[in-house]
Amino acid sequence: MNFEFEEFDSLEDIFVYMATMAPPMKNMLPISSYKGYILSMIPLSPATGNSYLVIYTKGKIEGKMLEFDMNLKKYRQVDAAERADKSYFVVLTPKRNTIADAAIKELEKST
Repeated sequence: MNFEFEEFDSLEDIFVYMATMAPPMKNMLPISSYKGYILSMIPLSPATGNSYLVIYTKGKIEGKMLEFDMNLKKYRQVDAAERADKSYFVVLTPKRNTIADAAIKELEKST
């Protein structure tokens, strides 16, 4: 597997990046909190699944769904997606993720 990495200073910066990359009207996006990283993995070659862009920052996030206001660069935990003008992030906390494990291993090796 091949990984490209893009590190951000804050979770809010990741949310801005992902919200601008999302197709119009797709305001529900996944984000993972895994082994000390908050990350999202975007396939760069969907046909083969061999290359990923890993967008990340160090940290941990709690919650199941977060509402993000891009204009204010603020997020908050919510129970449901209620507004079309906001982006929502579903926080995933996998017990094990072998692709993320491989990416983290490569990332830590290169720093």
